[in-house]
Amino acid sequence: MLTDRLQQQIQVAMRGGDNLRLSTLRLLYSALHNEQIAKMRKLSEEEEMVVIRRQLKQRQEAVEAYEKGGRVELAEKERAEAEILQEFLPKQMSEEEIGRIVDETVAQLDGSDFGRVMGIVMGKMKGQADGNTVARMVREKLKI
Repeated sequence: MLTDRLQQQIQVAMRGGDNLRLSTLRLLYSALHNEQIAKMRKLSEEEEMVVIRRQLKQRQEAVEAYEKGGRVELAEKERAEAEILQEFLPKQMSEEEIGRIVDETVAQLDGSDFGRVMGIVMGKMKGQADGNTVARMVREKLKI
């Protein structure tokens, strides 16, 4: 399970004195634990990935906010935390791979229904691509 891997990584970070990594891993562990308490059962792997993506999205939004506010040092810290969180997500597809799947799906559907195309493409990706990237590529393909 992911929580076991996280606990091992936390111990390694403690021994290595990597405070940024340690705090990021502890926050992730806490978020997973809180979600598990809320659901009153162990989380599935997909549910764990949802929590990690939520944490990653928070970091990305914080980076944008800090950069708008001119707080470069805090933006860098959030960016570093996001990189640590990325380690726990499945490998992301390249834009070429996403484009190929989008092209195949649009050709199969013979239409320009954005919602249907997105649903099918995201189902094929199984969390290996960012929804915003996929949406942008689908819009480009459908010329919306």
